[in-house]
Amino acid sequence: MAIDWAAFTPWHALAGGALIGLAAGMFALLNGRIAGISGIMGGLLRPARGDVGWRLAFLLGLVVAPLVFGLFGAMAPVQVDIGFVGVAVAGLLVGIGTRYGSGCTSGHGVCGVSRFSPRSMVATLTFTAAGFVTVFAIRHLWG
Repeated sequence: MAIDWAAFTPWHALAGGALIGLAAGMFALLNGRIAGISGIMGGLLRPARGDVGWRLAFLLGLVVAPLVFGLFGAMAPVQVDIGFVGVAVAGLLVGIGTRYGSGCTSGHGVCGVSRFSPRSMVATLTFTAAGFVTVFAIRHLWG
């Protein structure tokens, strides 16, 4: 493993993390809701009356924000080497995991941990450990 020190941008990461925290905090204070993507998206599958507009606006913001950023700065290159089937299987596994875990990384890792939720702390440790095991297996056992 090698770190590309030219592309290492801790200040950008810190600013991005601060913006995510600020947005999640504001969302909770102003709307009384957790900014967990799986819950927001899942709420569109069985929408309650008057509940669709803010959910669509939130998800639209997730798509539009990088496009707006691209107008003012260079986008980081994205390279996916596993193909469509691999991405589809990975997405399916993430969806199943968020269902069994009662939330996703944004709901548990950002919002739940910041509220000192024991369930979210366990969930965050679990998916972080699963990520470590997956990377180890792919790089060292199947690589």
